[in-house]
Amino acid sequence: MSNSLPSRLDPGTPYPLGATWDGLGVNFAVFSANAEQVDLCLFDPAGHKELARLPLPECTDEIWHGYLPGAHPGTVYGLRAYGPYLPQYGHRFNPAKLLIDPYAKKLTGSFRASDALFGYRPHSSRHDLSLDKRDSAPAVPKCVVIDEAFDWSRDVRPEVPWPETVIYEAHLRGVSMLNPDVRQHERGTFAALASPRFIEHLHKLGITAVELLPIHAFLDERFLLERKLTNYWGYNTSAFFAPHPSYLSSRRLNEVRIAVRQLHAAGIEVILDVVYNHTCEGNELGPTVSWRGLDNASYYRLIPGDERYYINDTGCGNTLNLSHPRVLQMVMDSLRYWVSAFHIDGFRFDLGVTLGREGTGFDPGSGFFDVIRQDPVLSQRKLISEPWDVGPGGYQVGRHPPGFGEWNDKFRDCVRRFWRGDAGMRAELAARIAGSAELFNHRFRRPSASVNYVASHDGFTLADVTAYEQKHNEANGENNADGHNENCSANWGVEGPTEDAQINATRARVARSMLASVFTSLGTPMLAAGDEFGRSQQGNNNAYCQDNALSWLDWQLAESEEGRVLTAFTARLIALRRQHPLLRDTRFLRGDVDVSPGIKDVDWFDERGEPLTSEAWQDPQARALTLRRAGRDLDGNIEVLLLMHNGSQTDLMFSPPAPRLEWNVLADSTDPGSPAHRLDGEQMRVGAHGFALLAAQPPQPERSPHAGAAGA
Repeated sequence: MSNSLPSRLDPGTPYPLGATWDGLGVNFAVFSANAEQVDLCLFDPAGHKELARLPLPECTDEIWHGYLPGAHPGTVYGLRAYGPYLPQYGHRFNPAKLLIDPYAKKLTGSFRASDALFGYRPHSSRHDLSLDKRDSAPAVPKCVVIDEAFDWSRDVRPEVPWPETVIYEAHLRGVSMLNPDVRQHERGTFAALASPRFIEHLHKLGITAVELLPIHAFLDERFLLERKLTNYWGYNTSAFFAPHPSYLSSRRLNEVRIAVRQLHAAGIEVILDVVYNHTCEGNELGPTVSWRGLDNASYYRLIPGDERYYINDTGCGNTLNLSHPRVLQMVMDSLRYWVSAFHIDGFRFDLGVTLGREGTGFDPGSGFFDVIRQDPVLSQRKLISEPWDVGPGGYQVGRHPPGFGEWNDKFRDCVRRFWRGDAGMRAELAARIAGSAELFNHRFRRPSASVNYVASHDGFTLADVTAYEQKHNEANGENNADGHNENCSANWGVEGPTEDAQINATRARVARSMLASVFTSLGTPMLAAGDEFGRSQQGNNNAYCQDNALSWLDWQLAESEEGRVLTAFTARLIALRRQHPLLRDTRFLRGDVDVSPGIKDVDWFDERGEPLTSEAWQDPQARALTLRRAGRDLDGNIEVLLLMHNGSQTDLMFSPPAPRLEWNVLADSTDPGSPAHRLDGEQMRVGAHGFALLAAQPPQPERSPHAGAAGA
């Protein structure tokens, strides 16, 4: 931008929204249906001094717009909006509050704790009606005009098919803060995401996709700052198009692109956890930093008849109004931007039920789902929903439309409870490891729609599931009142760490068996980062505010003997899944297909090799289950697999069901280092809380010389 600032803006155009550089200047466009005036505020490069306020001169179809000749990438700006301040009618305009452009693609600076961020006087007896006229600009990050240029010509998206996908859920900052191979100033940033050691670790495991917790810019809640904590997870978005400034070591957006490019070159997809259900502005007592100040009544769902208050289906204070076309457009534009500008491979939607809410509640045919499913770009990316929220009818696992995967917490809880030794879990385990067909087998959905996991960022780590029976969230400063109370966990004799070798051996065996269930079940497996080497959060099951060693990956632990053993066993399970298509079948199995004489595509047995009767399925004390699957292997030969589960506290002898075959033991959670070997004898000893995977090839039928030919 030239040294002399103009006194006014040219009219510009209402499209595209945001700040767009055309080589000669910058066009600014922002939506507000209820504003009376919107100002563009220009700042010095550091974002400290406001240089000019220029009203956007035109409003077309509720889009305010103006053009600044001579402006260029690097221009620093914000917005101010004028209009009625009538909270009881949903309007909270306050030109004293500097606003982040909802389409800002880069931010500079950070939020500062200040009462000036609030549009009302915090200590007023009627605070939401008392206008606060303090300028918030010193406490708000500023927007930066960008240049989109980047050479993607040699980038090849991995495009891993759903049945072959193995997801690694990770926090961008957490994976590298304790990585000694990463330079100090790059730790916790995109520059470290594709470090050679991290990629080597992912390759060793067999991971095909990294799912990152939110990387959009976010605001730390005031109550956390008062406790000297921060919002580590980042589910408190302040900008849907801009990465969090501290995640860029170079302050350049190309740092994100380079990381994605390197992961793609390694054959690894990048999935973003995105938060479009609410924003950082919270309820009626929250700060005014963007949408609230631009057009509160349009951007948010308000209580009909008392628009001072917000509908709170998210539990986070507010709910974005995706029924409004401009708000829905903003979300779609954000998704397409991350795909087009950064080649992102998919998205995990936080509180996905909220996004599908219409006036009558959750609707799998809502505008949000419909517009994504018809989009020629977004519909081809991996789409995953967290299928619940805290609103009415908020639990919707299995009810999302085709094209979406869903986090399956029924799988998580069932697997934890079975391996804990709970009574009456055999029938449910059978349903979960077979793809949860009762939930997902409709509308021609595939088993991969069920995202199977035993631990995620939200809750206990895998190690803590086996070491704690109670949550220990005291470090969060909420008197241990936050987080889930029921974790389906067991400590096996002692709460927390212990030197008792027997207890530690049991914990390790149970953890391996849980991982075996994740990677041998039909569905899409997901591994929480660090679970492969025993990462603990010391019993904290809600570490959202712990930006410290409690949450970061301890790579020294990965090099310990216990860490190496568990990592090797995890990698072995993933390799077996890759080598044996039956473990990732694309069909729901019903046991009605004869694969070989006496062998169907799926069958269920007890430890004696006897088919399960109706009475046996209902036996609450039965804790052993054998699943037999049959089909074609990678070479086209018939293969049979046995999955033996012993959820009891004693060793059991498992007998393979008839017909008699020569079995190879591929994996045994009670003996993780044992190589694949021939089963010696006619029975398999499966230790207490143990899992074993066996494979055999029955006599192969003679193949027609034309088998596989077109029309055969």
